[in-house]
Amino acid sequence: MTEQQNINYNRIAEAIDYIKENFKEQPNLDEVAEKVHLSPFHFQRLFSEWAGTSPKKFLQYTTVEYAKTLLKDNQATLFETAYETGLSGTGRLHDLFVTIEGMTPAEYRNGGKNLVINYSFSESPFGNIIVASTDKGICYMAFSDNETLAFSTMQNHFPNALFRQMVDIIQQNALYIFTHDWTKLNQIKLHLKGTDFQLKVWQTLLKIPLGQLTTYGAIAAKIEKPNASRAVGTAIGSNPVAFLIPCHRVIQSTGILGGYMWGNTRKTAIIGWEGTKIHSEFI
Repeated sequence: MTEQQNINYNRIAEAIDYIKENFKEQPNLDEVAEKVHLSPFHFQRLFSEWAGTSPKKFLQYTTVEYAKTLLKDNQATLFETAYETGLSGTGRLHDLFVTIEGMTPAEYRNGGKNLVINYSFSESPFGNIIVASTDKGICYMAFSDNETLAFSTMQNHFPNALFRQMVDIIQQNALYIFTHDWTKLNQIKLHLKGTDFQLKVWQTLLKIPLGQLTTYGAIAAKIEKPNASRAVGTAIGSNPVAFLIPCHRVIQSTGILGGYMWGNTRKTAIIGWEGTKIHSEFI
């Protein structure tokens, strides 16, 4: 990102935090714009460019009450109804295009020895990302504004692998997710290092529809480990592929968003963005 893009990103992040903390007061455009030291007109335009929706619509879908409504009594939500009846239009669940292949026991044990991993840096609606791939699929993707730290963190996952900084077709295909140009999207394959339990949890996350949320307990029940909510939380927290494996759609049973490896502000932004994308399909 350029210096100005970083400034804009930080302003929108600050605005999201303010909306999240003050949703009960339903702050208007002028109030939020003032908090980030922008004119209402400039703020409206900048927010819409970054988040893909207006501040007003974003507010409606990023409050705790929104999360609680989705979960209340496990009843069908507006998003669920739209999805189940086919009203999601072109917004098909990207999860249907994602498959997971676990690394071999040898690859798991030896830290990726003999693996050649290509990696590159890119931009997304939610900040800069690092994305990496083997010849079998995406093996790592994370949000980070510091390229040196991003590479070091990724390297810790595969300490014995050979890394090459280059963009390949596997990465390019995965990044189409952010453009919503699904006409260009081929099946995305993930090549992941994880235990059998972790892989099972990550596969279950792929079944959470776009625009919906679930809980750690619900995930535990789906994998037939109803008493393993804590272990499920740990597995979700170790998800190596941001966004494609939608760990951001899991919240606490109380309706509180809970933690997120890449920051709660970003989690709030992604949930709101996905909600407005589905909602815009049928309003």
